[in-house]
Amino acid sequence: MLFAVALLGATACSAPTREAAPLQPHTEHKGPVGPVPAGLERFYGQALAWGPCGPYATTDSDRDAYQKAGLECARLEVPMDYADPQGQTITLGLLRKPVTDPVQRIGSLVVNPGGPGASGMSTAASLASSVSDSALGQRFDLVGFDPRGVGASEPAVHCLTGPERDAERLDSDADTSPAGVAQTEQEERDHVAKCSERTGLKMLANVGTREVARDMDVLRSALGDEKLNYLGYSYGTLIGAEYAETFPTNVRTMVLDGAIDPGQSTVDQLVAQGAGFQRAFNDFAAWCAKRQRCALGTDPSHAVVAFQQLTRPLVDHPAPAGDSRELSYKDASIAAIQALYTPSLWENLDSGLAELRQGSGRTLLALADNYYNRDGGGQYSNTSDAFDAVHCVDDQRVEDPNIVREADRRYREAAPFLDSGHPPSAARDKCAFWPVPVTGETTEPEVGALPPILVISTTGDPATPYQAGVRLAQALHGRLLTFEGTQHTVFLQGVSCVDDATTKYLVDLTLPPEGKRCTAS
Repeated sequence: MLFAVALLGATACSAPTREAAPLQPHTEHKGPVGPVPAGLERFYGQALAWGPCGPYATTDSDRDAYQKAGLECARLEVPMDYADPQGQTITLGLLRKPVTDPVQRIGSLVVNPGGPGASGMSTAASLASSVSDSALGQRFDLVGFDPRGVGASEPAVHCLTGPERDAERLDSDADTSPAGVAQTEQEERDHVAKCSERTGLKMLANVGTREVARDMDVLRSALGDEKLNYLGYSYGTLIGAEYAETFPTNVRTMVLDGAIDPGQSTVDQLVAQGAGFQRAFNDFAAWCAKRQRCALGTDPSHAVVAFQQLTRPLVDHPAPAGDSRELSYKDASIAAIQALYTPSLWENLDSGLAELRQGSGRTLLALADNYYNRDGGGQYSNTSDAFDAVHCVDDQRVEDPNIVREADRRYREAAPFLDSGHPPSAARDKCAFWPVPVTGETTEPEVGALPPILVISTTGDPATPYQAGVRLAQALHGRLLTFEGTQHTVFLQGVSCVDDATTKYLVDLTLPPEGKRCTAS
């Protein structure tokens, strides 16, 4: 089966900084600011009640991160369905690190980390310390929001329980015979039925990127900003492109890092992503071969076969991984994908493969758990549930089994290290059985009076290939900043060339020179 990989943007590690004083609960009423669409006046003009962030945490890591001094949280109310603004409403979770120099404040910098399904609140909390003493922290409130259906936003998309997700991960779905395909598709139908029952059809129909972009304009006004300053990683670039097309005159600055090509078909996007992960795997293999001991051997040209020899047996015989758990073929593949997002995890991948050679799947399972946001108690964030829900209303649906089989063949050809050895599968994924219509469009954005924006693209990005950034910059008539490296996204991750150029743009509205390229410092 094809892997639909979550497009999670990387976030920077927190750097030590002076501890901020605890913030007191307070209510701000700054809106409405800027244009207000008819019928949405009460949303654009709503007050925000800021207070402690602890009650908003939905994962163990968030419970720790949200306790940091200097952070405050609130809820933003928006219509569930913008076609019926007087009807049912939902709320979005907000987390803010206020500006450190109010006199020089420019406005808010709204951040989305990707996914779809990743928490913007969590990202803002992780970035808060590292930006506090920078020009960004001095000039902007850093604001992360959990998009509708995600994390602390209410109601949240919910499909599977923890034990159900564990069971799904153990089933590698490698049997591509007619009987195997029928079984896989029935499992997908059952999964969709649980999403429908536990989330509700109306919510599922209104979680797409189109709605998130409209939510972000409500947020802009409620924060008191006439113009939006936005930082979107990975899938967050799609939100940015949608916002730019819908509200071009409401943009001040926009940084899109790790771009998705909005004009690319679902199948072409997946195949391009597979090729990106294969390139990253090749880079990993070359790095690993230079080590004293490498689980894949000393010849990078044999690394794909070595990886297949280690992982393919897991299809029929999962490896013990401790605590009565097992490593499936699916999880071993996801563990590799997780590690290929950033070279900082390559050593973990090599160690995990070496362990697997000895019969243990513990380290690789931990990498897969990290990808799925599973905690030590067996509970998951709702990232995977929201990922499916958004994709199934955003993307073209592939319903012809023959096209599915050909897509799987192309994917395996592009990423041979992820080939299970079984024939390509005709099993349709859950989106083919999704109970609500598609609301997204696979077309390049058509923008009007949009100010210059900045697109950052990494030459060796495995999840969002470099050319997607080139095409998005052209479509939005923006400036392209190129980073030469192998990782997924780069801004605020310690590359001074990228950080300095992007910060100058956000603060001073000065774009980097045409054709500017950066390398790791």
